[in-house]
Amino acid sequence: MLSYVDRIQMVVPDRKVAVERWKAVFGAEQVGEDGSKHLNAHRTTVQAGRSLFEFLEPAGPGPIQTFRETWGQGLYGAGFSTPDLGAMAKRLAEKGEATVEEQGRIYLTNARFGMPTVLVQEEPCEYVGHIRCVYEVTNPVTAWKEASDYYTDLFGLAESRYCPIGSKLYGYKGTLTLFEPPDRLDRIEVVETYEGGGAMDRFYRKRGPSLYMCYIETDDVDALAARLEANNLRYAPGENRPPGTNIFIHPQALFGMLMGVSKTKYGWAWSGHPELAGAPLGDGTH
Repeated sequence: MLSYVDRIQMVVPDRKVAVERWKAVFGAEQVGEDGSKHLNAHRTTVQAGRSLFEFLEPAGPGPIQTFRETWGQGLYGAGFSTPDLGAMAKRLAEKGEATVEEQGRIYLTNARFGMPTVLVQEEPCEYVGHIRCVYEVTNPVTAWKEASDYYTDLFGLAESRYCPIGSKLYGYKGTLTLFEPPDRLDRIEVVETYEGGGAMDRFYRKRGPSLYMCYIETDDVDALAARLEANNLRYAPGENRPPGTNIFIHPQALFGMLMGVSKTKYGWAWSGHPELAGAPLGDGTH
């Protein structure tokens, strides 16, 4: 019952600066300026590709203020679209999931596995700027199967569509909860880390179950890298990946959020359909 990774929610120190950064790097366009009573936050929204990015600053006590006081800035929550928001609301109610409805959105009020979530009605949209979409959010947890089972049941996903994921290089194992393969890459990456396994494990040991990063795709990875360089923003190539297929944008460049970037369709190289990747695969690690 989920269609797309629809949006990313970020706590930022200055929404105007964040908008200009997204315009310069991703060709984003500002599409909203409002607020949320549920989050008690000021909100500026931009679109890049078909995806939305919400930049949040606290308006007073609430979850966004708590996040800022605890972590300063960074990736706060994720939003997913569904083909029938009314049916999803009914499903959540039947399962006893606490929610708040605001401005045509459904917020889950209990981030059981550290992923604040908002659900919206799937709507057609035109692509904007230099990227295609956000297609993944990464949710490190204590036990990946328990979290995966929860999302499967809660959102009416089909476990038969999932793809196992793991990396000795980056120190984790888990699953990709693919929503509609092979038509689209969108999913939640649910993982547990190996102690001492690397950056994700250090993040998990510090924050516990939470959101670690997101992944986007673009038709031209090298052009995006050039825009990062032109704006003096840090990134690194994906290890063991062919040139022009994968980079990682450093959290310092994106207000505390790590972002992976893959060439359009190349994410299939590690998502169960390597024949769709459209480029040399490297060694397949992720």
